[in-house]
This record gives sequence, C-alpha cells and structure tokens, in this order.
Amino acid sequence: MAATADSEAQLVAHLYVAALRYYGHPAHVQTADDPLKQLDSGEATVAPGFTGELLERFDPTATVRAAAQVYRKLLSTLPEGIAAGDYTTAAEDKPAIAVTEQTADAWAGRDLRTFARRCAEVTVGAVSDVRTPARVGTCRVPGGPRFGEASALFAALESAQVQAAWTTTAAPGVPSDVVVLADDHSLIRAENLVPLYRRNELSETQVLALNEIAGVLDTGSLADMRRQVAEGTDPGLVADGWLQAHPLGVGS
Repeated sequence: MAATADSEAQLVAHLYVAALRYYGHPAHVQTADDPLKQLDSGEATVAPGFTGELLERFDPTATVRAAAQVYRKLLSTLPEGIAAGDYTTAAEDKPAIAVTEQTADAWAGRDLRTFARRCAEVTVGAVSDVRTPARVGTCRVPGGPRFGEASALFAALESAQVQAAWTTTAAPGVPSDVVVLADDHSLIRAENLVPLYRRNELSETQVLALNEIAGVLDTGSLADMRRQVAEGTDPGLVADGWLQAHPLGVGS
C-alpha cells in the first residue's frame, strides 16, 4: 500500500490496510514520493487516493465535477494494468468555502451558488500549502491572502480581514460558528476516496475487502479521524480504532 508522507494520505492508506488485515490478508503501508509511479512499476500493489485528484493526474483536461461522473471518467483514463475499486459515495474531502454566520445571512443562502454569484468580488483566504480550485462553477476565484495555519485563517475570517475561507469538507478544526457552504450542485469537483490496484495481483476477497470501505466510511468519520491524527495519534491506531467501531461485513 503506497502513500505519500502527508498525514491524510497515511490515514487513508492505513484504512485500506486495516480492511485487508480484517479479512486476514497481510498488508502494510510504504511511504513514497509518488505512489502512482510505484503502482505502475509494481513496487506497490495498491495506492489509494481521491477521485478528483487522480482524474487530474490522468486527464488534466477533464471538466466533470459530480461524484459519479468523476469516478466514471477516472475509470476510462486509468493506465493499462491498473484498476479502481469502489469509491466512497458517503465520504469526501473536497475543497469548500466557509463564511461567517453574518455573511451567510447577508447573502441569504448557505449553498455554494450564493458564493459563485459574487465570487469575483469576494476576498477569499487560504492556508499557504493548500491547493485551491481556480473556479467555482463558471466563476474564476481571484487569489487572496495566504495564512500559515488554519487557526490564523479563521481568525482573519472572524475579523473580516477576509470574507470567505477555503477549507475542505473533512477538515479538522473548523470552528463551529462558521458556515461551510453546501455544494449540492457540484460547482467544485468531487474528491471521494478510491483504491487503485494492479490488475490480476489481488484475489477476489482482497478486492472485496478494499471495496467494503466504500460502504462504511462517511465524511464525518473521516473528519474525526483527521482530527485525531492532527492531535498526534498514529494514523494506524486511528484506522484500527475506527474499524473496531465500524466492523466490515455487517449487513452484507
């Protein structure tokens, strides 16, 4: 199981490792600068990721944004010898826009469309090392101030230094008094978890083990696990603890 050193990537990889071990299959996480290269070369058998990011890697010109469309397009662009398991329809971690309660009330809406109608005039902040979409729907989002950490970003939002803040749907530490705008119309590309694996190298039961994550994981659980990792808990322990509380195969 290949993953970058990024804490979320490590957590995701450990989730799939835990699923394999749950059914008695030995598995471990190996850290790599480019997991997809390791998958292509055969140094790794599985490399999980997020559907939108993977699609951008394999087809940078793709324009689809809705979850099912992104997944189907991803399947059509995978290199020969690489397959994809089921994607997590209830778990995502895609870019999102947060505003204050006062701004949401002034805009008379809590859907991303209310932002898209005025995004060219809104000052949007972000954390320095986070990639943000250039567009929300058809609106090009102008560049805004960058901050060293999320706490500074949300402090700037509260003090009206910025009118909106980039976050993600499963980000830990989002203040409870801000509004994360819903994206019910897929104005931002979907980012759902999916395991990529080498064809003809996993058994049917191993593939089924990977796929069972898609039937159990949701965004709230992913956010909670990210919070635990951010607080210093080992990603493997977090993944194992979640799997103990959410056993696979129940009701299947």
